[in-house]
Parts: sequence; C-alpha cells; structure tokens
Amino acid sequence: MRIAFADLSTPKSGVFAVLVGEGGAMGETAAQADKAAGGAIKRAVATLGLKGKLGEIIDVPMPDGVGYSRLVAISVGDPAKLDALGAQTIGGKLYGLLAKGGERQVAVAADAPKGEALAPEDLGAEIAYGMKLGAYRFAKYRTKGPEATPPELTSLRILSAATALCRKRFGALDAIADGVYLARDLLEEPPNQLYPESFAARCENLKTLGVVVEVLDEKALARLGMGALLGVAQGSARPARVVIMHWQGRKGGKGPLALVGKGVTFDTGGISLKPAAGMEDMKYDMGGAAAVVGAMQAIAGRKAKANVVAIVGLVENMPSSSAQRPGDVVTSMSGQTIEVINTDAEGRLVLADVLWHVQKKYKPAAVIDLATLTGAIVVALGGVYGGMYANDDALAANIVAAGEATGELMWRMPLHDDYDPQIASPIADMKNVGGREAGSVTAAQFLKRFIVDKTPWAHLDIAGVAWTTKAKPTVPKGGAGFGVRLLDRLVADRFES
Repeated sequence: MRIAFADLSTPKSGVFAVLVGEGGAMGETAAQADKAAGGAIKRAVATLGLKGKLGEIIDVPMPDGVGYSRLVAISVGDPAKLDALGAQTIGGKLYGLLAKGGERQVAVAADAPKGEALAPEDLGAEIAYGMKLGAYRFAKYRTKGPEATPPELTSLRILSAATALCRKRFGALDAIADGVYLARDLLEEPPNQLYPESFAARCENLKTLGVVVEVLDEKALARLGMGALLGVAQGSARPARVVIMHWQGRKGGKGPLALVGKGVTFDTGGISLKPAAGMEDMKYDMGGAAAVVGAMQAIAGRKAKANVVAIVGLVENMPSSSAQRPGDVVTSMSGQTIEVINTDAEGRLVLADVLWHVQKKYKPAAVIDLATLTGAIVVALGGVYGGMYANDDALAANIVAAGEATGELMWRMPLHDDYDPQIASPIADMKNVGGREAGSVTAAQFLKRFIVDKTPWAHLDIAGVAWTTKAKPTVPKGGAGFGVRLLDRLVADRFES
C-alpha cells in the first residue's frame, strides 16, 4: 500500500474518511464535507446511532456530484483523550473496513474536532502507522480463494495541516512497521522453510541497513563451549546457528543494550514429546528471536542513536536416536552443569549459553531476553500481558512504560531465592525444570544464574502473546510480532543519546 501525505483538501475520487467526536462533533474538514453533502454526516450520526466510541465507523449516504465515491466517518471518541494508540486503532479499523470493499484509494482527513490531544502531524502519522500495521497479510503460500487475492486498496493519502512534519514523523513509524512485518513474516513461515540456517540467512539481510551480522556455526559454538544449546540441537538434522547483530548508532558511552532471543524454529518437545493437538503452533516457538530481529530492523531502519547488540540462539528440538534424553547432564558455556529433566524445557538451555556469551563479549549496560518460554505464564496472564522478571527496578519500570506506550503490555513477576530449591539437582549444579508450581518463576530463576555479576537484566516470557487467534485492528491473527514496538520504544526512551 502506497502511503502519501498532502494538505487538507477534498479528494476528487476514492474514499474520503473524516473524523468525528462524541455527540457528532466535527473538525473543520468534516464540517466542510458535511456542508457539501447537505448535512449528510449529521443525519447519519443521528439516524445510525453513532455513540462516539473510539473506532466506530459509519458510511454516510451522499448526494450526487461530490466527487469522491464514498464518505466514511470514524469516531475519535473524546478528542482530549485521543492518544497515539487510539489513532493507530482508527487507522487499523479503517483499513479493515476498506481493504476488501472494492475501493482502490482512500484519503483520510487527519483533522480532529477541537480539543484534540494529539498534534496534527502526530495524528496523521499515527493513523497511517495503524493502517500499515493492520494491512499485514501472509499469503505467500496461497494459490486460490479470497486470501490469495491481494487487497484492492493500494493507495492511502493522509491529509494534514502539517504535511511536512506528518511525513517526517511517519518516516520513523514506517521503519518500525517494517520491523513488525519482518517479525511476523518469520513467525508465519512454515518450519520446513524456516529453520536455523535459513533464519540466519534472513538475519544477514540486515546488513543492508548497516547492521554488522555474524553467524556462528556448530563448530564455532562447540569451540565456545555452548553445550547447553548444542544439547538441544543434537536431535535434529538441522544444525544450530547463533546470530549476533550489532547496530552502532552512537560512539562512546556505556556498553550496548543487549537483546537476546530464543529461536527454537520448531519444538516437538524432543524425547519429552508434546501432544499432537496444536503442535503445529510450535513453529511460533522462535517468537523471542523474531521480536529481537524485528526490533533490530526497526532500530537500524530509523537510524536510532543507540548502541544495540542482539543475539539469537537458533535450534530445532526434535526426537531422534541422537536427541538428548531426560537425565542427561550438559555443561553450559558458563561452566555450570545442568541436569536435563524434561527435554521440552529447552528454551532456557538455549538462552543460558547466548546470555553468557553476549555478556562476556560485549559487556552490555543492560540485557533483555525474550522467549516463548513457559505454558505457566499463559495460565497466569493469558493472552493480555507478557510476564517480566527483572533484577533492576529502573529497567523494569522502563519496560512497563514502553509496553503501555505501544500496547505491548508487560506484568512484573517475582524473583526470589526461595524458589531455587525447586531447581536443585542431586547430581549437577541445577536441573532445567522445577515442577508444576511457579513454573514460569523457576524458569526465570534458572536464567538468573547466567547473568554476570550485577548486570541489569530483564526476562520477558511472551508465550501467551507471541501469537493470537483473535485479530485486533493493528494485529492480525497468527504471529503478532509482539516485542518489536516495545523494544524500539525502550531504546528510544532510555538508550538513545
């Protein structure tokens, strides 16, 4: 979809979308359109029962001779309460209404009723951003039916009183949306197409944005001593990979922010085999890695003035004659030994080694890992919040704030040494599971053992939010790309110079 920006005016063709508020309040552009249509918007608001709730949309009956083919009014709710997320919702809902309606172009007048909280340039940019996020589709493998046909809506014009600023603001948002698209693409690819080697190849595309990318093969991982990660990978014919991506957006200062992603491209559970029902969703078990790679696309795409290093551990967890067994003991890169009780608790083994490596090599100012790690967090928080564990209050507060600003919500969970006995092993330094009770907490306690000294660290368990079965205006069904916007906002708020 082409997105352009122009001054406020009345379009001569296509769909014309105007904004209304509570009680049918209108900005200047909507009022002019209403006058030209003989009061059609006011009548439609009254007769069709538009209550003024954010995102409500009505088609306005029009007289002949107005030029454009269709007039749509969408509610901003209370203009004084309209924020960036609300404007994105408006954009996503407009796209959902118009994408399959036979229309090819839409012009949106980013002119809210008086009292608006958003500046005109922000309003227009955020509406466009919401439309782009809502326009995502993955039809690569469709050959017939409606889903195989591209949407007819191909052109969006945002009409604004601050055209140049609106265009500039959208430039950064467009780069973030590209990062979300990349994460969603990675999530949606089937596991016979996306596996450690092909995932690593996708990461190398970030070089075009100025990201330094290093791919470590199994020989390199063995030399580094990544026994925990390689233990997970040994049951698959697909060799493991670790990818390190570095964006140097500023010089000097403290160490980089380190982003770490779990990238299990398919998870059968290994010898501790999962039930068959729903196992196809385990292609999403690389949701943490997808978020990290998407965030690097966004950060580099908008030329963030920050120093960020990302690392993803890529494996496939399969049952075979070479797979690790319950009862095996592996030695992590840190030198700590782990008794593998359940081979389906593999993500923490992958993270243990990549967390250690990124800290030892890059001495980061802070570390954040993302992983679809436990079913326990889904039981605790469902599909609304991700679970966050942190050893640093300031970092935790920044993550919560970034989540609230982007709609990618995080809820802080407890870390406490009293949980450690649950992962005590009789023959090794620890075991990889701690039983049914507090399963997400004990997973975090496990990861904490691989944090060097007092490095500020947060673990984001996104198992309940990495994919969704219910579409939202800016998030379609399937892989959500959760974490890209949150991480990008965190970088912008805390780590840019």
